[in-house]
Formats: sequence, C-alpha cells, structure tokens
Amino acid sequence: MNVFELTMEIEGNHASFAGSILVHDGEQTVLQQAYGLANRSEQMANQVDTRYGMASGCKIFTAVAICKLVERGLLTFETPLHTCMDISGTSWSQEITIHHLLTHSSGVPDYFDEEYMTDYSELWQTTPMYTILSPRDMLPLFQDQPMKFNPGERFSYNNSGYILLGIIVENVSGMPFHAFVTQHVFEACGMRDSGYYRLDQLPERTATGYMLDKEGAWRTNMYSIPIMSLPDGGAFTTTADMDIFWTSLVNNRLLTEEITRTMLTPFVKSSEYVSYGYGVWINTVDNEVIKYYVMGCDPGVGLISSLYMKTKARVHVLSNLTNGASKLGHRINELLFQVSKR
Repeated sequence: MNVFELTMEIEGNHASFAGSILVHDGEQTVLQQAYGLANRSEQMANQVDTRYGMASGCKIFTAVAICKLVERGLLTFETPLHTCMDISGTSWSQEITIHHLLTHSSGVPDYFDEEYMTDYSELWQTTPMYTILSPRDMLPLFQDQPMKFNPGERFSYNNSGYILLGIIVENVSGMPFHAFVTQHVFEACGMRDSGYYRLDQLPERTATGYMLDKEGAWRTNMYSIPIMSLPDGGAFTTTADMDIFWTSLVNNRLLTEEITRTMLTPFVKSSEYVSYGYGVWINTVDNEVIKYYVMGCDPGVGLISSLYMKTKARVHVLSNLTNGASKLGHRINELLFQVSKR
C-alpha cells in the first residue's frame, strides 16, 4: 500500500470520529486532519492544532519525570517506596520499588481497578471531582486498602501506582508535580501546546470531552473526571506535540541514551505480544520491538500515539469522545503493519 492508498483508507474509516489525526511515514507527514466538533454547544469544529485530553496516555510523562530524577542521582529504579514517602498506617509491602510502580507490578491497591471496574465516573459519586487538585488528594481513595499481590508477582495495570510516582516526584524534587513535568518534559522538548489544566480553566483551542448518556444525548465530561490533571492521567496535548515528544525521547533529548534505553525496555508481559516498559506499551514479535505506544480512555477522551521502529512511522489519534480513538487507531495500525511487512 502506497502513501496515497493509506491516506484514502484512513479518510474512509473516520465515520463518527471526532478528533485530530497525524500520520508521519518516517520521511514526511502523509495525513494531518481534524474531524467533528470541539464544542457542540457552539458548533466549533476540531482543528489540527486542537488540544485534547490524554487520559492514561500521559503516564509516560510521569515516567520521564522519574527517569530524570534517576539521571540526577536522586533515585534509583530499585529505591524502595517507603524511603520516598510515608506509608506507615498502610498495609503496603516494604518491598515495593520504583521499578514495580513504573511497570504496574507493585501490587498496591488500585483506586480504579480495570480488572473489575468499568465506569470511571462512578468514583466521583462519593468523592467530589472538584476536590482533586493534587496527587495527594487521591490517597484517601486507596490508602486503606490491602495489597492486591506481592511486589513483582505479575503485571496488573495500576493507576494508583502512578499517583504514588507523582508524589515521589514532589517529595524528591521539592517541586509540585505539574511544574516539574512542565519544565523537564514539555518545555524541554518544545511541547508548547501541552499541559496540566483545570477543567474549569481550559486554554484556547481545547476540545470539550463528550459522551452519550443513557437517553442517547451528548453531555460533557465535566463531572466525570477529576477537575485537575494527575500523574496517572488527564494532561492535554496536540497531535503535533506528541510527534515532538516521541522524536525528542528516542533521540535522547529528554534523557541520556542509557536511561532512555532502560525506559523503553519491555520489562513485563501483559499478553503474548504486548509488554510494558516505564510508562510505555511495547509490541514485540520474536524478541524484536515492533512498536512503542501510549493509549488512554476516559469519559469523553480517547488517545493512541505510536512509534513504529522498522519504518519510523509515527501515528497520533486524539479524540474528544469516549473510545473515540480506538477503532480508527487500530485500523491505522493494521494498515501500517501491512506496509511494514513488505
């Protein structure tokens, strides 16, 4: 399939999609397009430079922040959690390390356990979403719960682990988490349209997140996610900024070559062909890395952002609809995988 055919396939498979897409084939941008509405009340269209929520896709920024502290010699990946923050009064294991938290293998209780829970918005029926302003504000949702399993025993996707990593960044750096990532990730590689924003103070060119209610009417995600972005999810970005991020990361502009290589190591398997590094999903076949990617899904938010190692193609699909990026993102993945096999 040539570039024209790829572009036409994608253009023909965006039905009911709202968001922005950027596809770079390793040499040039072959598709940069926006679809649907950023604001349904005002009938404002999405643009190629619209900002979207990232949901869990921004865990990779938290991982880079931790890696930056390791690079400075302030932490190691084997540093125990209990030496970085006070966990007295919990039943959490003293054996939990930074590595365990980064790779979802810590066993700490998850405030939103995706093995058992499906509706993220239900969390805020008892905890007002407008009270969640910092990583520490999330602790009451899980600090009294028991360990799920022993550290290192297995992989289990864990949002609480990244909340704890955000608190560690604050404790070790002496800076608020959001300020540290802004300085050492966004500003460091020129991501001018990315940030951690309050839902009631969104900047220009930011799409409102939407989902369908039980009656089939559109409503915003204002009361369905925390009012402030957190270390485990909720930052905002654009397709162009995600392209800048991947380019900066793999070219060692954010971290040293050694730390970058460690971060992108497939440490634990979640399935036969999918592993997890530090904040990043990794597709491998016969021990060869095929693709690095991040993904996220919250009420009114969908994101898939990928880097293909063989072709150096980069694909970013950002949406302001729940699950809005998954179908189209997977179709693009299929097309590019077919191209890479030729």
